Amino acid sequence: MNNKEFIAELAQRTGYKQDDTQRLVRTFVDTLGHHFEESEPVLLSGFGTFDVKKRLERTVVNPSTGKRMLVPPKLVLNFKPVASIREKLKNGGEGNG
Repeated sequence: MNNKEFIAELAQRTGYKQDDTQRLVRTFVDTLGHHFEESEPVLLSGFGTFDVKKRLERTVVNPSTGKRMLVPPKLVLNFKPVASIREKLKNGGEGNG
């Protein structure tokens, strides 16, 4: 599902106009981004938790050359779904409502 399809479905389900829905989704994403920049976790009840984690510096080996390289530390976005979503995915998506 792409952004346009998502906005159209969300607008249809909520009864809002697509323009209003687009603004709401943009505001939601911008707000999430702000919290991620501040390294604050975001808990969406019934969905899951987003948090920013620091991945440590590590050494990797290029398989084609055998050369060792140092990968610098970086911040990565992590998502942990709630148990009910994990169960649905574990069961192959059964029980989608």
